[in-house]
This record gives sequence, structure tokens and C-alpha cells, in this order.
Amino acid sequence: MRPILLPDPPTLSTGVPEIFEQGGSQNVVRRAVVIGNGFPGSENQCIGLARALGLAQNHLLYLAKNKIAIVTTCIACVEVVLFDEEELLETGLRTFDNLKFWNNIGFEQWFLRVTRPKGGINEWLHWLPVGFHKKLDFILRHLYLYSRLMLGSKQSKYIASENGGSVGLSSILEADVKSIVSMARDTYEKDGPLVVIACGRDTVSIASSIRRLASENVFVVQIQHPRSHLNRFDMVITPRHDYYPLTLEAQEQVPRFMRGWITPREPPQDHVVLTAGALHGIDYATLRKSASAWHDEFAALPKPLVVVNVGWPRRNCRYGANLAKELTDALLSVLDSCGSVRIALSYRTPEKVSRVLFKELGDNPKVFIWNGQEPNPYMGHLAWGDAFVVTADSVSLISEACSTGKPVYVIGADHCKWKIADFHKSLRERGVVRPFTGFEDMSESWSYPPLNDTAEAAMRVRSALAARGWSLRS
Repeated sequence: MRPILLPDPPTLSTGVPEIFEQGGSQNVVRRAVVIGNGFPGSENQCIGLARALGLAQNHLLYLAKNKIAIVTTCIACVEVVLFDEEELLETGLRTFDNLKFWNNIGFEQWFLRVTRPKGGINEWLHWLPVGFHKKLDFILRHLYLYSRLMLGSKQSKYIASENGGSVGLSSILEADVKSIVSMARDTYEKDGPLVVIACGRDTVSIASSIRRLASENVFVVQIQHPRSHLNRFDMVITPRHDYYPLTLEAQEQVPRFMRGWITPREPPQDHVVLTAGALHGIDYATLRKSASAWHDEFAALPKPLVVVNVGWPRRNCRYGANLAKELTDALLSVLDSCGSVRIALSYRTPEKVSRVLFKELGDNPKVFIWNGQEPNPYMGHLAWGDAFVVTADSVSLISEACSTGKPVYVIGADHCKWKIADFHKSLRERGVVRPFTGFEDMSESWSYPPLNDTAEAAMRVRSALAARGWSLRS
């Protein structure tokens, strides 16, 4: 395997004890709260940034044998989900249901997840702000219960919620904001400032509320463009293609009467950090660790090892069995120049796509198709793969592959539109990716400066903290 040289996250350590740094230990950041939205891609961006800042340590809480708990709070329940240790070990993720308790036992990173009501009419209400959505769900379910008592009607399929449990007046928005703000204020003198990292639309109101109520004690980073009121955050980290609507090309695609509704409407401000792709936790250290962990399975495979990552259709990148057929035809064309091929399907890859792949390539001795069996070989693929073919729908999958410095080919970019098409255009212009056509020699090696968005974003966070007289723990 060709060595992968990625710079380690930058450090501004002064080499002196933190008690002597810029006013004492209360100005040293030791802790982070990560607020996720339930989508792995978004949450991985938060965790990746926390790792790059040095705020993710490999200390795990065991609630059951070889299990770690993620506590998800919603309007009507507290749900504890258990995960295998291996699923979270590399991210250094810690979880909690009581911030003060974890703070007292010395935990330095916490993980919160914002959840929405599910089921019935709620599936049509995801465009609402999460706090308002939960309050509306609370009202609707109480009206439904009242109507059942008064009219004896049968259960309505339109208002039923999957959250279950008893109904309470508090919501995750109110409870989490109060807990984090209280913890940030109460422990500031002893433990210093708190970095809050959030990602996704559903976390915007929570993160901005934390900053509004505890601006002297926290530094709030919002990943992905919040669409409005950027001044409510200390820093916004978002892909450059989120500003595609401001380009002349994009304006020409939008009817004039709708242009005022398209966001963002203004160029990026000074506290907005633009990245080429998505943040993640892939760096030289994780690749080296994964190469060792997956050595027995991948070391003996014939070279070059070509890894194919298949995602799923999105709003701005729609495809079906047609792209699967295009992919299989191209892979069969280049198979002679491949030593072995490993295809990984997403848990959301449509059956009509996977069916074509299994039919055309399932019996080929050079090809192995991973379809969800444990353990997940994704990190092994990144570490041991010699070249990557990725479907165009996933910014995260492409960004992670491009962090290796190895050849990355993209298939299906012609199915993408709007800002996702702009993302692919920018990577092609930088020489980071090439289209996968079926005429490639997969044994050919080519390279480029790897995408290093996470470390660069971490440097900007460090600089902003330093401007406030704060520093990260060395």
C-alpha cells in the first residue's frame, strides 16, 4: 500500500502549563458538547472536528458488557440505544443523560442527538423548525387523545406517533439548552470554556440558543449553512458549494420571482469557513490504525484493490437501475486491470440498484459485494484500497475518499444538479477526482493534494478561540 501522508491537526500549544496560559486555567478549553441530528453523515462531521481539535479522547462509558449507551431525549420519552464498542471506538464518542454527572467524573466530550416526532402526519412536517414541530406534535396528540375520550373513535393513522411513552410538557429544545447553559456557566471558573459543535438544520435553534444564553462561556460552531442569522454563531463551517445560489449560473436557473427565497442571499462573512467537501474523522492516524486492524483480511488480496462505494439517490442527484447498469458495465470493462474489487452498498441503497450489481457481478471471482454484514469494512477499504469508485450522490463518501490522496473516480455526476453539480465541478477542476468511464487502467496511479478540510477548519477554530483569549488544552 502506498504511504498516505496527511498532516496531523495543527496545534497552538505553547509548551507551558495551562495554569500560566493567558489568564489561567479558566481560559483553556478542555470540553466539547456535540449535538447531532440523527443522521450519521452530519454527526460524523461534528465528531471529526472534535477529534481535530483534540477534544475527543478514547474514554468510553460501559453500561452493559461491551456496550455503550447513546441517550436520545424526545418530547415523550428518553430512549437508550446500546451499541457495540467497536462501532464507536475509533471516534472516541462518549454519551450522557445528565451533563453535570458526566462533568463531575471528568468526561471531556458529550454527545447529544436532536430527534423529531415520527410516524403519521409527522413525516410531512420535517420542514418545520424542530422545536415548533415537537410542540405541534404534543398538541396534536393531546387533541387526538381528547377526541378518543369524547367520541370513542378508533386510533387515527394520521396523528399516531412512534415516539411512545408518556407525554410531557418539556421538549428536547428546552431541556438540553437549559442543561448545557447551566453546566457551561456553573463550571466555567473551574473547567474553563465549552466548545459546542452542532450540525444540520434541526440543531440550529438549539445551538443558537446556547450561544445567546451563555455567550461568555461557550464557543458555538455550526456545521452546514444555517440558511439565516449567521451572526447567532461564533463560527459557521460549510461547503463552498452551499454558496452556489449566489453565482450567475445559479441565478439563471431560478425564476426571477423566486430568487429572493433562495438561500444564502449574502456572501460569506468573516466567521464563515468554506470547505471543499464535508468534514470527517479520516486522517493519517485513523488510516494507519485501520490498516493494522484490517491487515489479515486485506493484505493478501491481489493488487490493485479497487473499492466501489455505492450510495443512494438524493433530491439533487437522482438515479436508479440505469446508473447501476452503467456502473457494472464500466467495472466489467476495467476488470482486467484490477487485482480485486470490493463493492460496499449503503444501508439506503435501493434494491433496484443492488439487484443489478448482484446479478452482473455477484458470481465474478474478482468481486466481493458487501451488503451490510458485520463488521463494516469501510475503514479497511479506505486504508487498503488502491483506487476508489464512488457514486456521485454522497458528498461525505467522496470527501473521505479524497482525504487519502489515492485515485478517486466518480460515476453519475451527470445525474446531479444545482449545488451538488457545482461540488463535482470544483473537485474535477482541482484534479482531485476523475469521471469513471470504463476506459481507465486501474493500475495507473495518480495523486493530488488530499482534501484536508477538517484540519484546516480546526485551525480556524483555534485562531478564533485565541482571539477571545482562549486556547485549547495542549
